Amino acid sequence: MTVAFDVSRQAPSPAAAQPRKVPSQSALQGNPPRLESVDILRGLVMIVMALDHTRDFFANGGFNPRDVTDTALFLTRWVTHFCAPTFIFLAGISAFLYGAQGRNNQARSTWDVSRFLVTRGLWLVLTEFTVVRLGWSFDIHFNYFVAQVIFAIGVSMVALSTIVHLPRGAIAAIGLAMIAGHNALDGIKAEQLGAAAPLWNLLHQPGLFDIAPGVKLFVLYPLIPWIGVMAAGYALGPVFTQGRAMRVQQLFALGAVVTLGFVVLRAINLYGDPVPWAIQDNVLATVLSFINCEKYPPSLLYLGMTLGPALMLVAAFEWVRGPVADWIATFGRVPFFYYVVHIFLLHALAIVFAWATIGDIGWLFGPLAGHKPTTYGLPLAGIYAVWLAVVVALYPLCRWFAGIKRRRTAWWWSYL
Repeated sequence: MTVAFDVSRQAPSPAAAQPRKVPSQSALQGNPPRLESVDILRGLVMIVMALDHTRDFFANGGFNPRDVTDTALFLTRWVTHFCAPTFIFLAGISAFLYGAQGRNNQARSTWDVSRFLVTRGLWLVLTEFTVVRLGWSFDIHFNYFVAQVIFAIGVSMVALSTIVHLPRGAIAAIGLAMIAGHNALDGIKAEQLGAAAPLWNLLHQPGLFDIAPGVKLFVLYPLIPWIGVMAAGYALGPVFTQGRAMRVQQLFALGAVVTLGFVVLRAINLYGDPVPWAIQDNVLATVLSFINCEKYPPSLLYLGMTLGPALMLVAAFEWVRGPVADWIATFGRVPFFYYVVHIFLLHALAIVFAWATIGDIGWLFGPLAGHKPTTYGLPLAGIYAVWLAVVVALYPLCRWFAGIKRRRTAWWWSYL
């Protein structure tokens, strides 16, 4: 999932402008206070994201995580659906706050925001196809690339760098149109478009194509809906400059409306997801079918199902403080660092586990980590144990890196 922005500071408000008797460390450095609710939500989705990736590396290859008859496995996958939409939406919010906050509470110009978005976005795309690719594959033969979440975030930032010059209403309209309207294009298939098929894979339909002789690109995260999600987050950004009580009220109300909209639209089975839900053999399986929405690309209903509760959560987190909240927020303060490190760590642990249990590790080197042997894998309880161990092990490292970022003011730290 960004893993992209770590700019979660509140824009200036009349209340924030009042002097404090004991200035915080961020205030001493000329930075406005962070929005802890955003850090907590971002940290939570980063922690949950690692569960999905632990399953990728350690589950048996025969598992079908969308099997509605296997409740535990299905919910293990389903809960991670909240990660990518929430993070990309928060990246849009953070892009707005980056412009609104500036240094010493001085707002940045739209051109400054645009310049940062395009350079940050291109940096993320480069990282996706180099460092992140290496973490997933442990393969130095650059003949196969996968456009995953970091790619989608990076390109969405480049697109947003142009969109930010429009009025806020136009930005919101573009975002909502992409989110709500892209499923109307489901009937168009890349194979129908001839030479333009790769472009359609990039924009709407996942697919594999050649980008050079002997070099292939698999697009897992088509761009249209993700650009819309980030644009919608940017348009919502001004809400986070309001007083706490007002933004909590507005965020919770909006989240409730979006969630209710998902329930109603999903119930009528007319639009919003390529696969309708269906009555199953029992009530629980039927409920799972109802929430079994498409992620590649994220359907309107998938985004409504995830972003609605996310909005209500960030509102609730405005009132959550304490050691546990701070522990979770630590991961949200260094999302890119955490993302890269946890992939390398999980992959390395999978190699050790494969060597110890089946003696075959060759399949863990190559595109998409190859194909899992049928004799490899942990049960679900083991996957959860590895996930928790990895998250706990990474906390001291993330806390150390967050401290470094807090103390450093050089421009390039905002790219890490």
